[in-house]
Amino acid sequence: MKYTEDHEWLRVEDDLIVVGITEHAAEQLGDVVFVELPETETQVTKGDDAVVIESVKAASDIVAPVDGEIVAVNDDLADNPGLVNEDPLGGAWFFKIKVDDMSQLDGYMDEDAYKEMIS
Repeated sequence: MKYTEDHEWLRVEDDLIVVGITEHAAEQLGDVVFVELPETETQVTKGDDAVVIESVKAASDIVAPVDGEIVAVNDDLADNPGLVNEDPLGGAWFFKIKVDDMSQLDGYMDEDAYKEMIS
C-alpha cells in the first residue's frame, strides 16, 4: 500500500486503486456519522474533492489521489458510516479508481515513511 500526506491509503488491485483513510485519520476524526461518496463513472483529477466525511468533531474532504475514473464506491458506508472507525484499513474503503497513469503513485509514501510522518 501507499500513503498520502492527507492520511489516505492506496491499495493497487490490477489497474485500479482502492482508496480509504488510515487508522490515524479515523482516530483523529472521532465517531463518523455521515459519508458522502462520489458517483461512479465520474472523472477526477488528482486533488479534486471526492468524498465528504462528517464526524462528531468535524467535516473533512477526501481528495482524489490520482487522475482517473471512479468505477466503484462502497455503498456500505451510506448505511453504516461508523465502519470508518471500526475497520478503516479494510471494509471502510471509499472508492475504486481506474487510474490514467500508475506512475502517479510514485510520489506517495510506503508504510514505514507514513509511520515516521505520524510519529
